[in-house]
Parts: sequence; C-alpha cells; structure tokens
Amino acid sequence: MDDNVNFPGSWGKASLGDDSSQYGFRRFYGVTSHGDGANSGEFFVPSYLRHSKYVGRLHQAHEAKVAAQREASPTAAKGNGALSSRSSNASLPKLAPSHRGMTYEVIEHQPPDDNSGLTPLPSRWAEADKNQAMEIGSDGLEVHFVSGSKLHDHEAAATRTDHPIPVQAGIYYYEATINSKGKNGMIGIGFSGPKVSLEKLPGWEPESWGWHGDDGNTFCCQMTGKRYGPTFTTGDVVGCGINFMTGSAFFTKNGVHQGNAFRDLKDINVYPSVGMNSPHAQLTVNFGQRPFVFDIDDMIKREREAISDAVISTSIANLHSHLDDNSFVKELVAQFFGHDGFVETAKAFTDELRAESRALELDTDESQPTLSMEEDLDATNRQHIRAAIMDGDIDKAIKRTHAYYPQVLRDQSHVYFRLRCQKFVEMIRQTAELLELPPAKATKPSNGHAPGHMDDGQTEMEVDDPKNEAEDWDKMEMEESDLSVKYTELLEETIQYGQELKQEFQNDSSTEAAFKEIFSLFMYEDPRKSPQAHLLDRASRVPVAEELNSAILVSLGKSSSAALEILYQQTEALVDILTEEGGAGALINVRNDFLR
Repeated sequence: MDDNVNFPGSWGKASLGDDSSQYGFRRFYGVTSHGDGANSGEFFVPSYLRHSKYVGRLHQAHEAKVAAQREASPTAAKGNGALSSRSSNASLPKLAPSHRGMTYEVIEHQPPDDNSGLTPLPSRWAEADKNQAMEIGSDGLEVHFVSGSKLHDHEAAATRTDHPIPVQAGIYYYEATINSKGKNGMIGIGFSGPKVSLEKLPGWEPESWGWHGDDGNTFCCQMTGKRYGPTFTTGDVVGCGINFMTGSAFFTKNGVHQGNAFRDLKDINVYPSVGMNSPHAQLTVNFGQRPFVFDIDDMIKREREAISDAVISTSIANLHSHLDDNSFVKELVAQFFGHDGFVETAKAFTDELRAESRALELDTDESQPTLSMEEDLDATNRQHIRAAIMDGDIDKAIKRTHAYYPQVLRDQSHVYFRLRCQKFVEMIRQTAELLELPPAKATKPSNGHAPGHMDDGQTEMEVDDPKNEAEDWDKMEMEESDLSVKYTELLEETIQYGQELKQEFQNDSSTEAAFKEIFSLFMYEDPRKSPQAHLLDRASRVPVAEELNSAILVSLGKSSSAALEILYQQTEALVDILTEEGGAGALINVRNDFLR
C-alpha cells in the first residue's frame, strides 16, 4: 500500500474538534482576546455551537488576529533587537541583522484591524448601548436597575449586547438568571434591532420581541401582549432562543421548553436584549461561557440528526443513473486514488471490490474501476514525485519532474518557485533538528571515577574497564564536535541557497511575500518556536505535492482535481450558501460530520 495517503489539504481544515469540556462549553486557553469580551477576554464557544463551521471560522480569524499581533510585537523575535517598539517607526522598511549572518528586509506594522467580515458572537452587555437607568457589572454579564430611577409604567430601561446574533449560527440561545425581581417584577427578556428604543421593554417596539416576567405574556413589536406562559421571578433561569432555520423563537424556564413564542421571523438583525422597570431588579446573563440549565445541546443534536438523515436519504440517481449510491461512491474513491498517484492503493482497492463481488455472488461482468497501462505508468511517475516531496527530497522531485514532464516546471514557474522555497524550508528544518542535542552530559571526571561512583564505595552501576570508559568519553566529545561542524556547514549552505534563490527571482515582484515568510525563520534561535513554525511541519509538504501533481495533470490535458475533490468543494460551497441565510447548512460541517 502507498504511504502518506492524504485527502487534499485544499479540502479545508477541521474548524473545531468534537470534544467539549465536562461543563458543556468550550474555551481556547492561551488565546487572549484583544476586544472587550467578558471576563478575561478568552475566546469561548457555547457547547451547542461546537460543530458550527461558522464558529470555526470565527475561531480561526481570532487566532490569526492574535498571531498577527504577537508577530508585530517588539518582543516577538527574542534577542535580535531588530524590531522597534516606537510607533514613529511603524511601517518603515529596514534591513534586520540576524544572528545567522543573513540580512533581509523587514516591514514593521501595527496589528491589523479585524476585517474578517465575520460577526462575532455576543459576549457581554454593551456599555455604549444601554439606558442610563441600567448599570452593568464589571464582568459585563450582570445588570441591575439603578436605585432611585423613576420611570412611568409605559417606560423601562433596556440594554443590548456588544454584537448582534449571527444568523449563520442557525440556532442561537442564551439564558438570564433573575437574581432579584425587584419591587414589581417588571422584567423583559428577548431580542431587538439596533435602532430600537432603550426606554422600552423588549417587545414593546417595532423590531423587538420579548417575554415579560410580571404577567407571563409575550410581546411582538407592540404594547399589546399575548398569553404565553408562566410568570418568572427571583431565582428563575429564563432562556431565549432563535431558530433561524424555521424563523421561530422560543423561551425556556428553569430548563423547561415553553414552546414557540414567535414565528415568521425573516431578514432580522437583532441583539440579545433585556429591560426592566422594577427598583432593585437584577439579573445575570449567560451567553455560553457557563453551562446552560436548558439542554440546548440535545436540541441541536436532534436537529443535526434530522438534517443528516435527510442528506443520507437523498437519491443520487440523477447524477449517475447506471450506478447505485454504493457503487457510485466506490468509483469516486477509486478515481481519487488514481488521480493522486496512489497506484498500489488503487490496485488494492480494486482487488478488494472484486473479491467482495465474488463473495456476494454479484454480477461481475460490469467492469470494476481500473487503470489503463498508460495511466498506470503516469500514476506511478507522479507517485514517485509525490513520495520525494513527502520525504523532503525536493531535488529528487524536481529531477524526476524534469525527466518525466520536462515542460511542466518551465510553463508553471510559480510551481517551480514553490518547490525551491520548500527546499529552503527543508534545509531550515534539518538545521533546526540538529539543535535537538542529547541531554547535557557531565564533564569528564578528573579523579578517574565514573560519574556513577559514590564516596562510600558503592556504585550506581557496574563500571567497565577504565580504558574503555576513557575511549567512550573521547568518542562522545568527538561526536559533539562533529555535530557542531555539521551544524555550521549546513547553516552556511542554507544561507548560500537562500541568497541564490533570492537572486534567481529578484525581478519577480510576486515572490516578495513568500521570501519574507520563509526568510523570517532566520530571526529566531529556534525557528520551530517562531510564528512561522507551521512551515516546518511535515504536513506543509502536502499542498506542495498537490500543486505539482495538479500542474502535471493539467499538462496532460486532465482535470487538476479528482472528481471526489470537486464534489467536496461544490458541497462546501452549497453549504456556505445555505448557511448565509441561517438555513440548514448552518448545522452542517461537511468535513467533521461526513469525512471522519
């Protein structure tokens, strides 16, 4: 079987794992938010959204922002003294010296603004979006009616969150614990638009919806309420949820679903909102930083299962009428193995299908997917090239590409450039691996005793011939000396190669970003601990191998992507479209749900 069989890296990466904490929510420790999030500013994911692809994108954008800020920090590169903390020097190009003896241009810049275009999840009440009769606690989650505030019966004090509810979440839910109902219990919990008055309870104004504790009624964009459920008071936990897929909203009380309160909610842009007109009233909200009382996870699970069942039950007869679903999938897999050059795997897969057909006494006249002799040779050649890249032997990959497909690297200069850059990265990796010296050795003893010798005549281990011991120490010292020489030689070769690479492509402006990225590895004593450490990950070889494989296929007049990959990409695009409007796609994560 072939080694390194990987689905294409271009298929995307898992946004979030399936695990969650014992408390029913997820936190990404070690990632510090620079916004105004509640508590410590940690990026949090409510447990019921842990499968959400949209939230996964939020997490990736957050990590990228933090990484950029960390990289832009003057302390990012330790010891090189190249980056200045003076704001007047921001965005000025300069030549940065390196302890490795190589100079290159470094651009300092301020951390980028959050321009990901993604709407963050609500995380706290907004100080800038509250009535003056409301006071928000230091954690941004507690809010209470200011003592002494006097309002008429038809007035109230309200507040909204820092961010609106993203429809791409599909379903959104939060809870509020009534710490004190105050004097009369006039408290409203719900959601409202950004322009709704903060002098009314949620539900009393257009683009505003809410459930009120004093009478148990729901209010939909007007002062007239509708009988809905029980009242709520001190000690109760009230939940509010919106299902954008069905256009409905619901409430819960102490973990019990109260039924749908509103329907036909379309094209809305709303924020979680609470209001009160009750002296001494106080509540604390939970946006998912803590476990919920209501089992929203089970509700989401049932919704996801229903969507999954609908997907699985969908017939694909109109896509391939002469094959059933099982045969169609097998043909896609076989074509993928052949397309990506996994010859032995493709043959083994085909043999397994034939054996399965014989065991089940199926009609074997219908040909199983196979490779022609010409395709077999071509796939073998591409497999050898891919294997060389996956082994980090870029020179061999380039040599074989020139031998088998001489026109490819001439016609696709960007692919050739990427291979050359990958060789530079491989040389950096080899240099870094030499830093992994064995644990510090004790100095050679001057008293003739072995390191394990004890003063009382006892030894920790038996000692061999002193002559052999002396020879061992000399050998160890020689090995360390040889290692130091090898490190220096490889470092010099890497620097020379980098300079030659820069010289070769000096007239190509499109290479500047790549050069800055790979040459920045020289800024760190140990590049494996740098912000660009991902370049040294062996997994980074996969997209390089895929790009060259695609270029070869295009030169042969074939598709650059396997049919299975195209199908995956089209499915992802369709799910994204369905997600944008809060449709069923919001609860689907193709990679996590169907490819694991």
